[in-house]
Amino acid sequence: MPTRPLLVPPAKPEPAGAVRTCFLNVKDAAAYLGISPHTLYVWRHRRQGPPSFRMGRRGRVTYRLTALDAWIHEQECADSRSNPALSPLTAPSQRRNPGA
Repeated sequence: MPTRPLLVPPAKPEPAGAVRTCFLNVKDAAAYLGISPHTLYVWRHRRQGPPSFRMGRRGRVTYRLTALDAWIHEQECADSRSNPALSPLTAPSQRRNPGA
């Protein structure tokens, strides 16, 4: 009996919604972070906040969803309430030198 090659089904193109969720505009990124779009604009102007870039012919400000998640994680690690290593409550006490 001759063997038939396995037919690989054609790859389905990703729906447009899946591609759009990888990139967020300012309004959607602000909603994702729970802040106002104005705050994102101010942070971008001051070179603070999550990384962003301009994309497209009109140069619209865009945020990668993965970059937003990474930035949130960085904020959690930098906060003393989330990171016990940074908590002043666990730091050894400092004594002043009365003779100096």
